[in-house]
Amino acid sequence: MGIIAPTMKASVIEVLLVLLVTGIHSNKETAKKIKRPKFAVPQINCDVKAGKIINPEFMVKCPAGCQDPKYHVYGTGVYASYSSVCGAAVHSGVLDNSGGKILVRKVAGQSGYKGSYANGVQSLSLPRWRESFIISESKPQKGVTYPSALTYSSSKHPAAKAGETTKAYEKPSITGTTTQPVTLTQALAIPVAEATHRATLKPFTASVTSDPRPQPVGHRSQDTGEMDLWRPGPVLLDSGFVPKEELSTQSSEPVSQGDPNCKVDLSFLIDGSASIGKRRFRIQKQFLADVVQALDVGPAGPLVGVVQYGDNPATQFNLKTHTNSQDLKTAIEKITQRGGLSNVGRAISFVTKSFFSKANGNRGGAPNVAVVLVDGWPTDKVEEASRVARESGINVFFITVEGAAESEKPYVTEPNFASKAVCRTNGFYSFNVPSWLSLPKTVQPLVKRVCDTDRLACSKTCLNSADIGFVIDGSSSVGTSNFRTVLQFVANLSKEFEISDTDTRVGAVQYTYEQRLEFGFHKYNTKADVLSAIRRVGYWSGGTSTGAAIQYALEQLFKKSKPNKRKVMILITDGRSYDDVRIPAMAAYQKGVITYAIGIQWAAQEELEVIATHPARDHSFFVDEFDNLYKFVPRIIQNICTEFNAQPRN
Repeated sequence: MGIIAPTMKASVIEVLLVLLVTGIHSNKETAKKIKRPKFAVPQINCDVKAGKIINPEFMVKCPAGCQDPKYHVYGTGVYASYSSVCGAAVHSGVLDNSGGKILVRKVAGQSGYKGSYANGVQSLSLPRWRESFIISESKPQKGVTYPSALTYSSSKHPAAKAGETTKAYEKPSITGTTTQPVTLTQALAIPVAEATHRATLKPFTASVTSDPRPQPVGHRSQDTGEMDLWRPGPVLLDSGFVPKEELSTQSSEPVSQGDPNCKVDLSFLIDGSASIGKRRFRIQKQFLADVVQALDVGPAGPLVGVVQYGDNPATQFNLKTHTNSQDLKTAIEKITQRGGLSNVGRAISFVTKSFFSKANGNRGGAPNVAVVLVDGWPTDKVEEASRVARESGINVFFITVEGAAESEKPYVTEPNFASKAVCRTNGFYSFNVPSWLSLPKTVQPLVKRVCDTDRLACSKTCLNSADIGFVIDGSSSVGTSNFRTVLQFVANLSKEFEISDTDTRVGAVQYTYEQRLEFGFHKYNTKADVLSAIRRVGYWSGGTSTGAAIQYALEQLFKKSKPNKRKVMILITDGRSYDDVRIPAMAAYQKGVITYAIGIQWAAQEELEVIATHPARDHSFFVDEFDNLYKFVPRIIQNICTEFNAQPRN
């Protein structure tokens, strides 16, 4: 038995060894039979911009046809991420128009992207952008793993049409936590208590769709100088953050945000002269408090400041000092009388120069209104100061209380001072109140008028009250380089205006033998978007049918102009028209369109004068070289404003 036991043990060991060797061999054979999956290069469409893709480095396959000028490219060699990936690949020479695979690597943003024409693609210049990328041939580097599915900043993307699987961007989770993506709708539905708990324990992520258009940093109301600095849109939700307002559980008395139907920036110029006396000064303050109560003051509605005048004016409080009616009434009660003369003209000049500023709470988009209260008559002249105020866009209202009797009129410094001061002499802007005791009856009529923003004529300046349509010659004689110079001229003119849906609007038509609406008045509502659209206009090339272009602009552009807008057509051409321009020019005149005609090089001077609004010397210009177009920008703007300011005030 002792001999048999070791023998059995040896046999078991041999069997186990045989099974082990057989298993290893079997695994190797199985491994040989299993083929490793081949790397699938993601396919994208021609219009996909690099900025929409989150991955810092990736390979993609571009389709054929990306040489089309509608796929915009910015830069040369190094491209702004606002560019079409595949369009940049064709421009760089890595691909031709038949498409193919490329390697894309993100790099830092830069200033001064240079435009150029290469491989059938015209790239555009760009002052600055937040992110760049470079294109190279699809030769993967050793040790680098490229994604087979791209991560987009938006889950709804054109790439999905091409069969591409997209992923919403998720912030990396903190080690030791499990983070699930939370949509914006879900995040807003989380109770405050639970959100607070999450803020202290673990972050949450949000899938946010970013606006593909450039967003300006800040906004300047008139002159933007160079191109506005762009930046991506704001992140709506951030990891682990709950605003303090949402964490507070204490209820407070609700404060009105103001009447949105009366969004005006309002300055009251109150009479603090010695002649008014203490009793009438108190009546004036009570009137002011009643108006403030009736206005429903707030950030989304009217804002009110007060200037008191005597010998010299002084601001009692500005537009941003008090932002609700109750606080304003308390502040009004504390105003003390200054004394002195009744220098209204000096007070109006002060308001024009100093009061309506951004530092004092002026909002830019809201009409500026100055309501002047006068006891009797001013002791200085108001006509010139009021003219400057009106031309600055300030709506001047006059409330004259206990005006001069017939026997007193010889002592009045400036006869008919109120008519000379207000924006229109039709009675809308002036009140004649027979006595201080009847002043309260003026509260409701005044509130109704200052809130009627459609009738505030002085808010409409030459820079914020027009529909401006550019009609641009894209004929063969212009050429690609000169066409870009013309577009820069159009951009330089557009920069001078205050552009929004309620201010100046801009549209453009390009023409050869045919006509094309590049964009209408309703398309873009910000200066940055308009300037970007102008840069994207592609050169057409062809003949020169200027008459047909004017008619087309009247029908497709100015027919959709708003009734309260001044219609201004700025036509730019470099040659004589192949068709008649007289009948279309007359039609433009009959439809109330003011036409400026700018001719370059081979343009016919007599034809420009026919097209231009009378007098032709103020509306037609001839430039010998395309590069000299920029010199005429100030003169054209000056003529537009001079013509606007010459309109009758009745």
